[in-house]
Amino acid sequence: MARTDGYAPLRTYAAVGDGRTVALIAQDGRVDWFPTPDLHAPPAFAALLDARNGGVFELAPTDPYQVHRHYEVGTNVLVTTFVTDTGSVRVTDSLNTGVAGLLPWSELARRVEGLTGHVPMAWRVAPGTKFNEFSPWVQPTVHGHVLRVGHLTIAVPTLGEMTTVVGEQDLAGTFMTGPGSRHLVGVAASRDEPAHLPVPEDVDAGVDRTVANWLAWSNEFRYDGPWGKAVQRSALALKLLLQSLTGAIAAAATTSLPENREGGKNWDYRYSWLRDTAHTVDALFRFGLREETHAAIRWTLTTLRNPTMHVFYELDGSEPREPREVDVPGWCGIGPVVDGNPAARQLQLGVYGDVLSMVRTYSDHGHLLDAETSRALGALADEACDVWRQKDSGIWELPELQHYTTSKLGCWEALECAVHLAEQGQIHADPRRWRAEAARIRAWVEENCWSEEIGAYVMFPGSRDLDASIFLHAASGFDTGERMSSTIDALRRELGAGPHLYRYSGMSAEEGAFVACGFWGVAALAHVGRVDEARDWMDELLATANDVGIWTEMVDPATADFLGNVPQALSHLALIEAAIAVARAGG
Repeated sequence: MARTDGYAPLRTYAAVGDGRTVALIAQDGRVDWFPTPDLHAPPAFAALLDARNGGVFELAPTDPYQVHRHYEVGTNVLVTTFVTDTGSVRVTDSLNTGVAGLLPWSELARRVEGLTGHVPMAWRVAPGTKFNEFSPWVQPTVHGHVLRVGHLTIAVPTLGEMTTVVGEQDLAGTFMTGPGSRHLVGVAASRDEPAHLPVPEDVDAGVDRTVANWLAWSNEFRYDGPWGKAVQRSALALKLLLQSLTGAIAAAATTSLPENREGGKNWDYRYSWLRDTAHTVDALFRFGLREETHAAIRWTLTTLRNPTMHVFYELDGSEPREPREVDVPGWCGIGPVVDGNPAARQLQLGVYGDVLSMVRTYSDHGHLLDAETSRALGALADEACDVWRQKDSGIWELPELQHYTTSKLGCWEALECAVHLAEQGQIHADPRRWRAEAARIRAWVEENCWSEEIGAYVMFPGSRDLDASIFLHAASGFDTGERMSSTIDALRRELGAGPHLYRYSGMSAEEGAFVACGFWGVAALAHVGRVDEARDWMDELLATANDVGIWTEMVDPATADFLGNVPQALSHLALIEAAIAVARAGG
């Protein structure tokens, strides 16, 4: 797919990562996004948001070509085959990991192997301005040239015979491949510390080691249900967003990719939402994975010991920083570009259900809570008994405070889980009030949030608007009967666009269809027993994925263009949950 004014379509991106950061690679071989060495760092490679000054790592044939891509099976190592009139070449992209886990530096390796004929290749490493805050430069050293951007040092190891050109702000080169030839170009980045200058042969060997490390992880993955390849790819995408150092999961790897082509709805998702963490723990437990689930639980419960509970946190568990707009154009010139997210301090009642349902899953898989966590969860349940009566911003982080139906059900779920944990002896408290208040919430929702005229649960009492997040409460067990079945049909009629759904009424005029909502609908169909319909819907959704199974937040139903941040954790989580729900329902 051709670029427009230097910007690639979002559908063309694949992702590689190392458990600390993520690089996005377009079909034309350009790395347009690579915050390094950490995901939350101001990105030195950000042509995704600023084609002119953002920074890029280019590698491709100089002649016209066709492209075929796939991931090495069971890994997050990307393989791209370029075919020209004179030959073919294979590029393997890997964010390398070490012998015992993360490397102490960030190392992106790009191995080039000649397959047939001869292919002229060119590369360029040109770091950007880190959102127009620094000017990069090339520094000669006793060990060769490095690139500097502020406090970041970037080495560029190369392997194989090539011509290298040293610019003032970039390094570039050309080489020719032949049958069986092998070249490599990489970047190794360090910040505020002595710079590691890797031996090129070690970087090349690191690609094979990284493949082996991913396969060791995938060999622990257990899933024998339908759509196995898509499910494993989504689990691997989630693994890209899991922070190995902390256990946090980033909502996405990017910031400020627009939800519509008019702009204005551009958010930073390089934070850890409690909601996403809860869904991730639930999904990964089902695959038999232990380390990630425990790390995520530990991160969440440690973070919640802060005095104030937020909707999301920094990836290190600290309170979210204040958002700021930065002076760069944005993807395809669609701004604003935001460093930070203004929703951090909203009241979102669904968080109570997210936290307690996650802990319930952890407990049900045979794990034990400590005394401090038990007390904290008891206090959280007591708080939910009162706070459910308040208006909030809802799951969609809206500026209009309302008595949103799914917010109330988040508190209902929290109290149901708290009762369950108390009955297990995990929370040492009398659950009678929690049980009674959960019954009150259920009665309130059934009385105030159901519309007989529409045949659906509405977004909030007195409204005719519909909200696709109600699907989550088929999975929570609130309703798997006739009302939920009727609600599914009503939502598909009003919010549907092909196989996809908009988030809630009126959004078709403001943004793309929300990928997760379609998968939530599939799961809800399975939970109400309409399994054949769920399978058909799932097949339709999966047919709209990109060539390597990476999902953004939204899709434009009219064009199939991707919109929003990428890879989007919630989209991949919803896909996994849908497949599991269908499998459990006998599909």
